[in-house]
Amino acid sequence: MVTVTDFLRKKEKGEKIVILTAYDYLTAKIVDSAGVDGILVGDSLAMVVLGYPSTLQVTMDEMIHHTKAVVRGTQNALVIFDMPFLSYQTGKRDAVLNAGRALKEAGANAVKVEGGVEQAETIRAIVEAGIPVMGHVGLQPQSVNLYGGYRLRGKEEEERRRILEDAKAVEEAGAFAVVLEKVPSDLAKEITETLKIPTIGIGAGPYCDGQVLVFHDMVGLFKEFKPKFVKRYAELGEKAERAVKEFIEEVKSGKFPGPEHSY
Repeated sequence: MVTVTDFLRKKEKGEKIVILTAYDYLTAKIVDSAGVDGILVGDSLAMVVLGYPSTLQVTMDEMIHHTKAVVRGTQNALVIFDMPFLSYQTGKRDAVLNAGRALKEAGANAVKVEGGVEQAETIRAIVEAGIPVMGHVGLQPQSVNLYGGYRLRGKEEEERRRILEDAKAVEEAGAFAVVLEKVPSDLAKEITETLKIPTIGIGAGPYCDGQVLVFHDMVGLFKEFKPKFVKRYAELGEKAERAVKEFIEEVKSGKFPGPEHSY
């Protein structure tokens, strides 16, 4: 089974790390069997599976419920629990208790926390409790209201400097890896070359130590919007819709069920 130390070894060897999201047993089995290094039970669950307008509405209990299913479908990948909004921002005690629930109740192997310098002490407290932490800097979806939308982060020199400092703070606090979301490729390259821990890019260009995408985006199941950084490797949504329409037609025409489907 993949561990956090395997992530660090991969960076040392120059081997790319591959992570996909999963929110249920079946998807976890698919991506785990395919050979991903990590499965992120992302707070994107809020929009992709539960139909909320943003990631802010998903709760700890909902995240735990879905992570349990993912863990049951995973044999090899590292399962990372995305700490939802207000599960860690309210203080170190709350953060440690909720991160503990992610491991104890849900069965995850690690947690992910958004934030840099301002969350460094929280990350340190979680790590000191024996819980591996993946950081997340750059665009932070849980702070979208503070920063005025999902825009590219790190274009201006001052913001660029802050993101680099955030990444350093996350590493110094004890995180085993850090997600870089929606930042310029050259900034991601600088951060990757500066840190000893691996960087995981999403909309951060090709120079990161690994990449993560939302499964439903990658296979064309979620179509409400498509960020520039998403590549569609399949169009399963279109195929599923065609299959449903064919089923409807065959039921209405009496073609299904046929003799081969009847007892």
